[in-house]
Amino acid sequence: MKLKVTVNGVAYDVDVDVDKTPNTPMAPILFGGGSGGPMKASGGGAGKAGEGEVPAPLAGTVAKILVAEGDAVKAGQVLLTLEAMKMETEINAPADGTVKGILVAVGDAVQGGQGLVALG
Repeated sequence: MKLKVTVNGVAYDVDVDVDKTPNTPMAPILFGGGSGGPMKASGGGAGKAGEGEVPAPLAGTVAKILVAEGDAVKAGQVLLTLEAMKMETEINAPADGTVKGILVAVGDAVQGGQGLVALG
């Protein structure tokens, strides 16, 4: 299987061997709500993204903000970067839209699920 991986802004093409041996089933690992069901958006606040907000996929620190309020964005466009455990995670726009607000600042510690950018 061929994959494209971006590390510190540099794209690499990598080949990955896929082991087709059946695996032993494991119990699910739950992140976020912990109930096993989908996480529901609710009004703002740490750890809970509201409607139209792009949530943090994990806890970390805001390293870079690449958009500004009023910017038009395309689906997949990088909005900001989170740093966690010395690794950077790009946060992408889930759909085309306009940045209605930046809910965090560079250096802010954020919780998984917390709203980062409001899109409309």
